[in-house]
Amino acid sequence: MSKKNEIIAEIKNISKNFGVTVALNQVNMQIRRGEICGLIGENGSGKSTVMSILSGMQNATSGEMFYKGKIWKPSNALEAARNGIGIIVQEIGTIPTISVAENIFLGNYDRFRRYGMINRRQMYKAAQLVLEKLNIVGVDASATTDTYSIEQRKLIEIAKVMANNPEILIIDETSTAISETGRQVLYRLMHDMASQNKAVVFISHDLEELMEHCDALNILRDGCLIDHLEKENFVAEDIKEKMIGRKLTGNYYRVDMDGYDSEVVLRADCITTMEDLMCFNLELHKGEILGIGGLSSCGMHTLGKAMFGLTEVIDGQVVLTDGNVVIKNPKSAFQHNMGYISKNRDTESLEINASIGSNIQSTGFEKNKWFGPFISAKKEKKYAQLMVDTLAIKCTGILQPVKALSGGNKQKVVFGKWVGVDADILILDCPTRGVDIGIKSAMYQLIYDMKKKGKSIILISEELPELCGMSDRLIIMKNGKITGEFFRKDGYKNTDLIECMI
Repeated sequence: MSKKNEIIAEIKNISKNFGVTVALNQVNMQIRRGEICGLIGENGSGKSTVMSILSGMQNATSGEMFYKGKIWKPSNALEAARNGIGIIVQEIGTIPTISVAENIFLGNYDRFRRYGMINRRQMYKAAQLVLEKLNIVGVDASATTDTYSIEQRKLIEIAKVMANNPEILIIDETSTAISETGRQVLYRLMHDMASQNKAVVFISHDLEELMEHCDALNILRDGCLIDHLEKENFVAEDIKEKMIGRKLTGNYYRVDMDGYDSEVVLRADCITTMEDLMCFNLELHKGEILGIGGLSSCGMHTLGKAMFGLTEVIDGQVVLTDGNVVIKNPKSAFQHNMGYISKNRDTESLEINASIGSNIQSTGFEKNKWFGPFISAKKEKKYAQLMVDTLAIKCTGILQPVKALSGGNKQKVVFGKWVGVDADILILDCPTRGVDIGIKSAMYQLIYDMKKKGKSIILISEELPELCGMSDRLIIMKNGKITGEFFRKDGYKNTDLIECMI
């Protein structure tokens, strides 16, 4: 019988190179039964890479692994899953065009096959039981997966992994993609697995989350394992310093009480959308960081899209006050120097298979003209390289595909698209989701610098500390309506904000 704290998997001297880039350098790690082991580090530190090797998604350049006391070298993720190692990946890991049940049992259809035919009714029933067991509500196993939100699809992915009854569950940045309700499903699952003498590896940038739920913590930096800590040795400031290799100096959030102009630059006049918003009014001022918060389903994400013309406004209008321009679609927003960063970075803010340069250059048409409609390749290259240098994007060069970057560096590319064109109004929807503390700090400074230049920013976030730390004015939403308005000059009280949310 397996014992608690018994080593179930071991990684020995694992290295991984991508050309001249060293992603992992002689990493050693043990995974124990009955334990939730956290994995933390800056973007690009090697967290996802080492777990993708353990779960069969890619091969190591050198080193060896052991699983249940035997040499472990899976040929693919399906082999790993069938042997008890499941991974919930950082990006969306479901196929949108097939049913929820087909996603949950992908690669395991044979159990429902009779006389060469798949018994779909039996498959739907079995999938629904998996969802119910995990307390995932509001998802029909027979429905097509793309009828559900990104968050619900992430919950479906959790069900997909758990349907294989894994002995090791690897969770890669999943909590940032789901609401508080979904997080509680995930946390309960993690602790249930540990209590069953199974193992969990939890990758997250949220240090508070890791310190609360993990029994041990591995810290990676630049592809090297820096330290392994047991829970009794968790000290937040020490962990941060080990993550980034230096002490964080200066201020994380804003400390100023600078106000903003009285001039209104953008407003929503009684806008109504097909969902979430009914006769909603909003004003954004010049030089203002306007925070918008609430629970995930409060309507704030729909509001951001409506303000940029991505979601149809069926009544009322979004108006740029300079010239009384009505924003009807993203083209008109872009043409009038507005920018938008989506919560769903890989599907809505980036062309993931294109290069870093192509993504940054995609908004810089006017900046890179040669004459007439013709674009200067020389200007484009210089333009993209300037953004890479300005934002300190870790890459091999502007021709590197965006999909090869870490989450934080992908987000820097998204920022580069709008910093490069010097957008006057920016709508930022969860702009620091899934990025490490060092990159968060740099992004907050960038947002503040834009404010000081007179830019106007709508900051939509599910993180109260971020909203309180950065906003001049903070609006709380619930059920598509404003339930509270607060001002930086008066101070923000969490109890007041939360009361307005629930």
